[in-house]
Amino acid sequence: MPHQFEFDAVNKILLMRFEGPLTEESALQIYQAIRTHSVTRDASAGIWDFSSATEVSLSGEFLRRMVDLEPAMPDGSRRPRVVIPPPTARISMLRMLEILVQITRPRFKLVQTMEEALAVLGVQSPQFEPLQ
Repeated sequence: MPHQFEFDAVNKILLMRFEGPLTEESALQIYQAIRTHSVTRDASAGIWDFSSATEVSLSGEFLRRMVDLEPAMPDGSRRPRVVIPPPTARISMLRMLEILVQITRPRFKLVQTMEEALAVLGVQSPQFEPLQ
C-alpha cells in the first residue's frame, strides 16, 4: 500500500505518509482512508506527508472536484491540516489548491518539511504509532 497511517494519541494527530506515484485513484483512496481513521480516532489535526511521492498525476479539474467534497477530516474550520507536498508538484498547482480550500478548510496549510508541520501544530515531540 502506498500510504501508511500513524497516530499520536497524546496530541491526537493523524499522520499519513505517501510513497510512489500520486494518481487520481490513489488520491481518492487516501481521502477515504483519512476519513475513516480521523473519525475512528477523533483526530484533532492531520499531517498529510507527500514528500516521498515520485510523481504527481492530478489534473486541475480533479483538484477542484476534491475541494468540493466534504473535508476528509471532518470539521475543516476547527481541525488543522498540514500538507507536505510532493517535491515534483508544480508551485502553481499548490497555490491553486491552497486558495480553493480556504472556504471549507480555513486551517489548511502547505509546508515544506515535517519540522514545519509540527511547528504549525505547536507540537515538539510527537509519539506516532503505526495504525493497522
